[in-house]
Amino acid sequence: MKYIRAFHLLVLLFLLPAVAPAQTRAEFQLTKITKNLISTPQFTYTGAQQYQTNQQNRWLEVEVEFTATPEFTDELTFKYFILINGKLLTGEVTHVNVPAGRENRSVMYVSPRTLARFLGKSVVTLNAIQNIAVQIVQQGAIKDEQSLQRTPGQWYAGLPHVAGFVLNKNETPFAPLYWDRYEQIKTPGR
Repeated sequence: MKYIRAFHLLVLLFLLPAVAPAQTRAEFQLTKITKNLISTPQFTYTGAQQYQTNQQNRWLEVEVEFTATPEFTDELTFKYFILINGKLLTGEVTHVNVPAGRENRSVMYVSPRTLARFLGKSVVTLNAIQNIAVQIVQQGAIKDEQSLQRTPGQWYAGLPHVAGFVLNKNETPFAPLYWDRYEQIKTPGR
């Protein structure tokens, strides 16, 4: 009896891969969303008067990690949806020349003044950020989507969007920093 069970188990192990449907791996997959409150970078230079930034002001930094399987992808657009105090801030960035890899990154920012505007008298803390969703879009097709909090897909769809306040790295004082950490941003006119 033992031998018959062992035989059936072996047959099952050999036949199961042939019967199971082949799983295709997604070309692009979001793996992590991170939110941080960071201060404005300070630079030293000569040739003009220098001004100190208020180091108590904080920027919201939203970084996403993703995988890509194609050797190179010409363009990928990342759409960001950030819920702050009941207001949905939206922005997008298009990356170019994206290589295959498991630790590719995209990043967007919300300025200290924008946070103050939408939080009112509330203190700027990470808990004030209610939720974040990010989509990867290629040629108009959504390739992947992920939210920071567990919620139904496209939880933001019914909310009014407020555009223009979520900035890509090149639109912030962080532009010259971490060039090899983030994917290249498409510049206007390209």
